[in-house]
Formats: sequence, structure tokens, C-alpha cells
Amino acid sequence: MSRTLALASFKTLSICSVTSVLSPRFSPLFFSSQRRLPLFNSTPFSHYTKHPPAALAMDSSKVGPVKELPVGLDEATEEDYASQSKLLQEFTSISSIDKAWIFKSESGIGSQAMFSISQPNLLTNKRRKYMLSSSISTDTNNNVNFQWAPFPVEMTGVSITVPSPSGSKLLVIRNPENESPTQFEIWSSSQLEKEFQIPHSTHGSVYADGWFEGISWNSDESLIAYVAEEPSPCKPSFDYQGYKQDATKDKECTSWKGQGDWEEEWGECYAGKRQPALFVINLNSGKVHAVKGIEKFLSVGQVVWAPPVEGIDQHLVFVGWLAEPRKLGIKYCYNRPCALYVVKVPLYKSEASESDIKSLEESTVVNLTQSISSAFFPRFSPDGKFLVFLSAKASVDSGAHSATDSLHRIDWPTDGKLSSSTKIIDVVPVVNCAEDGQFPGLYCSSFLSKPWLSDGCTMILSSYWHSCQVILSVNVLSGEVLRISPADSVFSWNMLTLDGDNVIAVCSSPVDIPQIRYGRLVDKVNNTTGWHWLNVSSPIFKCSEKVISLLSNLQFGILQIQVQDVSDCLTKGAAKPFEAIFVSSKVNDAADPLIVILHGGPHSVSLSSYSKALAFLSSIGFSLLIVNYRGSVGFGEEALQSLPGKIGSQDVNDVLTAIDHVIEKGLANPSKIAVLGGSHGGFLTTHLIGQAPDKFVAAAARNPVCNLSSMVGITDIPDWCYVESYGTNGKTIFTEAPTAEHLTHFYNKSPISHISKVKAPTIFLLGAQDLRVPVSNGLQYARALKERGVETKVILFPNDIHGIERPQSDFESFLNIGVWFKKYCK
Repeated sequence: MSRTLALASFKTLSICSVTSVLSPRFSPLFFSSQRRLPLFNSTPFSHYTKHPPAALAMDSSKVGPVKELPVGLDEATEEDYASQSKLLQEFTSISSIDKAWIFKSESGIGSQAMFSISQPNLLTNKRRKYMLSSSISTDTNNNVNFQWAPFPVEMTGVSITVPSPSGSKLLVIRNPENESPTQFEIWSSSQLEKEFQIPHSTHGSVYADGWFEGISWNSDESLIAYVAEEPSPCKPSFDYQGYKQDATKDKECTSWKGQGDWEEEWGECYAGKRQPALFVINLNSGKVHAVKGIEKFLSVGQVVWAPPVEGIDQHLVFVGWLAEPRKLGIKYCYNRPCALYVVKVPLYKSEASESDIKSLEESTVVNLTQSISSAFFPRFSPDGKFLVFLSAKASVDSGAHSATDSLHRIDWPTDGKLSSSTKIIDVVPVVNCAEDGQFPGLYCSSFLSKPWLSDGCTMILSSYWHSCQVILSVNVLSGEVLRISPADSVFSWNMLTLDGDNVIAVCSSPVDIPQIRYGRLVDKVNNTTGWHWLNVSSPIFKCSEKVISLLSNLQFGILQIQVQDVSDCLTKGAAKPFEAIFVSSKVNDAADPLIVILHGGPHSVSLSSYSKALAFLSSIGFSLLIVNYRGSVGFGEEALQSLPGKIGSQDVNDVLTAIDHVIEKGLANPSKIAVLGGSHGGFLTTHLIGQAPDKFVAAAARNPVCNLSSMVGITDIPDWCYVESYGTNGKTIFTEAPTAEHLTHFYNKSPISHISKVKAPTIFLLGAQDLRVPVSNGLQYARALKERGVETKVILFPNDIHGIERPQSDFESFLNIGVWFKKYCK
């Protein structure tokens, strides 16, 4: 097939009309004897600082000092730095919506929306957070209008904001960056009503991580339950006489504190964080109480108040994770066993008719989900008659760090009598292998705090459906699951909040910046005629004319890639086609150089959503092949479970098959292919340049897994090494003391076993504080490449962890990747 014909067919099948649609689970140092760093000016990053060479014929006595180029750059490369940094800045400056809330207007007509927005601030190396509000109304023609506030309000120092159930109050929490107290603020519509300072002797910072994080108002809005770091324990004190007895926690100038016993943490992202514990604050008195009765070996999170029962003490429902025999890394690891627990919070009515808390010493904790290995994201129905929760039991039971979710329900007792033998009802089971076009299973990274339609039994949530994120409705009584975002859309949709029975969402694609969409249920009675989605004009995602122009010249589609060697597949799901997102130019006749993009995990997915970094790479002249190899989430449990035990072979072959597919279609030039991946994507990147050394002209790896045999002893997830290398049996044989046989097996599964064949110039982007894939893994591989004469560049970010997400680090990382690939692919 000619390239022109292939592109015509490709465009017809894959490019979606915007009118018909409505627009993730993982200072630099160079290899050199000199350590001069690239410099960026302060306006901010608007151009790369350049120093033109002095004329050769000029009298040296009249010439000022020659400005030295930063290490790793020549004049040609510096020109690329100058142009690409300016363009990358334009992509980086686009804002994103983190959360949204809806409040009913005082008049009862229409509603008020509040959006929490963030934007990278490169100069401060932090994300700037701000709020923007909008009035929502419907005109006589049933059109929806958003009237936006003229300016956003910056939320400096704010860690968390949580509206009360009635919407009349707003909780604002400011976590300190030092030993200062945690600050709680209660705001009304016009002013600050109350303010409380919670000292470190009571608890540390409130968890705002999206996982342990849990903040819940009770029904009369007088109490707030929340999760915070437990207070620091008393440590041994010493003075000039030696050990000091009866010492306090306070610092004293005549003594010093010892370290005391080492305490394990939950790995990546939780270094320095103390055990999450449960607290309740009384907003009338300002008193804070630690909830008692919870065992020390239980880490708590995601707390919610149970529906109140007249004359009966209130209860809190929370998620608990066992911290024994040790805490393994929990970030993006849904295979950590957890359960729903309930604890009684005894209350009494004081003379001022305020709810206060009696002694909590006698509280009894009950495990509600003993019969299932995983339970989290608890949500009560509006009438309080049942409790719904998500489960990652497929992940816990298999050992895979992420897998297909299931949804369950508990009928809540109206008499307040709770039991560990409570019946758990399956609502949405794990889907092993869906028929073509059918629901592939639940893959949810979060729930709304209020996900219910007015019928009281239908939840609205976002989930992954192959290479797209979609919005689903789930009837928790019947188990019916419906896709309510447009079925013909290849964009990705993320739900923000509910406006009554209407949905406010964001949709985007690799070549379309995010846009707000407003979804209406056409027939509320029968729920059979689908949803109608309206475009919403918004100032949030404004970008430059240059970015708009560059993106308008791009197109994308989702390719179906047939599995090679189907006879090797043990299940039906493993034999089904996998997918790849292909992004290319609309205007170039010849195929642009190709970058193969590989996600980490391996059990995560690359979505057909907007990515600033990938849009930047597309805009500087590259096509992208974003491969969702078998083992990715969103394709059913059988396809996912086909990968553990076969990493370094099945996933590598899938990527090579996808590359061959686009070459055969005339969409890629086989002599201009680069590869980019991070974490497990970096594992695949370094495997590919070793197993297929003639396929790639350049490579980039961000915190790559290069040597499992050295990683297993120092990572926060050593069990991952076993499960992914051995398959489900790895969960059984996992040990903290690998045998020589285990280490040999790990080495043979690793990219370093193929290093002697590598030819492609490779750049490494490494976070020095990475606990998941410690920096020594990438450094060992990079040094071995240099030893063999392969061109290698390493940039080490001293304060970054696994994701390399700090604004300056993320910026410099992708700037260097763009320059590196331009150098070797053009």
C-alpha cells in the first residue's frame, strides 16, 4: 500500500470530528570532567542563553573573555536548545484542572462551579494553584451557559480544600513546610469564620496524596474526620552527662536528640512521612481527638462518616492497610491488601447543642470486608442504605501491581449493628475477556466524593477502555454498566463533577488541548436515549497561537495490532489485538522520524489524552507510536495477566510488531526510529536497543529498570521483580534474601544481559531520590555503555524521585530528549 493511500484510509478510520465528540496507573549532572550547567534566563525560560563565538581575525588583546559553552553542548546543539526551550515553555504554560465542585445558587436557579487549577511555575520549581469560579445557567432554548469570573484567585500555601455537604462552608488546610502548626480554616461565602492551629504534638501534616488522603464532614457539619501523620515519638535525649531520663519531645539547647528506632515507610513518595492516623476535629471547640482502638500495624486512609442513626453513636468507615511483615511501596501498587473498617465515635450533646466527642478509649474496630483481599474508595448511597467500594482483589491475588478492578456493595444496617460477617454483594465483577466492542472491565484511579445521580443508585465514574478513558454509569443495584461518553469518540474523557444529573467533564486527545464538556441525560426516566454533550467555552486552557497552529497540523488514530505467534497465547484474551496510538503530520508527504513511546508499569496504559510533553515532541517534527502492549490495563484481565513471567520477551515482541506494522503501512521511515520510555518503559527501551540494535538510531530512558538482579535488593517493591519475572508464582517464592538461582534469573530477564549489542546513542534522565528504581540501576547501565564506546549522556536530577515531575526537572528532561532525538534522527 502506498503511503498516500495508507494515510487516507488511516485518516478516514481514525480521525474524529471535533463537532461529534467532546474533548497514568508510575540540578543536572553530565558525564564529563567539567560540571558547568546549562543556563536559562529569568524571563522565564523564554530563550536559551547564547554566546556567539568571537571573530577569528580579531585582535585577541581587544577581545573580552570567551564565554564557555555549557558541557555537553556544541554550537549546533545550543541552537536547538534555544529554539526548543522557547517552544516547550509555550506547551508547559498550559493549565490543567485538578478538581471541581458544584454549589447550588442561593436563588435556587442554576448553580455555581468552582475549579481547582494548577500550572507549572518554572522559576519557583513548584506548581501554582488557583481557583476559578463560574455561574451555570440554562436559557429558554435549553442551552447551558457558563459565566466565568474575570480572574482566578491564587491559593498560596493551600494543601487541601473540601466543601461541606451543604456547600455553605469551605475547609482550607495549609500544611507547613517546617515545624509550624497545621492550619485549618473554615470559610463562609464572604469571610473566614474560624481558624485553628494544630501543633505537631497533636499530629503532623494532613495527608493530601490522593491515596491515604481522607477528609469527611459529618452530617451536621460540626465535626471533620481526617487522616494525618501521627505525632513524632519521643526519642532518646543526651546531654553532657550521657543519656537524659524523663526527657520531653521539645528541643533543648543543653541536650540533643538521638535517632531512636528506624521506622519503615510506604516507599516512593512517602519518604519522611509518618504513619497515617485518624483524627476528628470539633469545629465549635477546636478540640482535636485521635481516634483510638486502631492497631499500630494498620495504616489508615480514605475516611468517611457513616450515615447518622438517631440515638446511636456515629461511626467512621476507613480503609486500613496492614504494615506487617513490612511496608512495601504503595504508590501505584494496588496489590497491597486492604480492607474497610468501621469504628464507633461516641458523641454527646453539650449545653451549646454542639456535637462533641466522648472518650474514645473504648472504641471497637470492625473489619467489614474480611472475605475479600482488597477494599477501598468507600462511598455511601445518598439515602445511606448501602456502602459501595472498589476492590483490586485481582491485583492482590495475582501479585500484579495493578489489574482489573471490581465493584461491590454492602447493605448498611439501619439499626447501627455492624458485623465482620456482613455480606458483600458483587456489583461489577472482574472482566477476563470481553467480546469486541464490549465493556472490558473497570479500571478506576479515583471516585468522586459524591458520584450519585438523583435516583440514588447510579454512580458516574471514569475508567479506562482500551487506549481511551471513558465515562461510565453504573447501577449498583442491577449491576448495569453503560458508556455515557460518546461511543464513537477516540478522545479520552475524564469526569470532574456532577451538576445534579448532569456531568461536567474534560476531554482531550494527543493533538487537542483539553476542553470542558457538559453532559445531559436525554431521558432521565428511562435512561435509554443516551447522553447529549455540549461544548463549554472556557478560559482555563488558553494557549498561544503558535501551539494552536502546530497542533492543527497533526492527526492521530488508534491502530489495532495483531498478535504474532498466537499459538503461544494461553488464553483467549492474550490472543486479541493490542493497540497503539499513532500521531503524525497532516501536511508532510514523507514520513517524519518516528519516536516509539512506551509506558511504565508494566500494568498501566498510555491514553489518547493530551500530554504537554508528547505534544511538544510531535510539534518539533516527529511522528509518535505510543504502544499499549499486552499487559496494559484497559483490555481485560486475561490480556493483562499474559505478561507476568514474560517481561523482556512478550512486551518487547509486541513493540517490535507495532513498529513493523507502521513501517509496512508506509507511515514510518525504518532508518529514523528512536525509542523513549520510563520505568518499565525504560526497561523496554534498553531491552529494545539491545535485542534489536539495528532498529533504533537513538534512545531516551527515564529512571529505567536495567538490572533486576541489582534492583531487587534496594527497591521499595522487591515483590514486583519476582512477580513480573516469574509470573504469579513469583508471589509465592518472593523473599527478602534472593537465592543465587533467583539472581541469575533476574539478570537473564534484564536489559543489561543484552548490553554488548547496543549501538544507539542513549540519554538517561535519572532522579537521585528514586526509591522505586534506585539511581544506581541507570548509572550502572550508562557506565557500561560508555565503557563499550556507545555515545551516552546522563542528566541526574538531585531532588527528584521516580516520576521526575518537579517543573524544572520535567522541563529540562523533555528539552534534552527533544534535542537528543533531533541530533540523531534528522
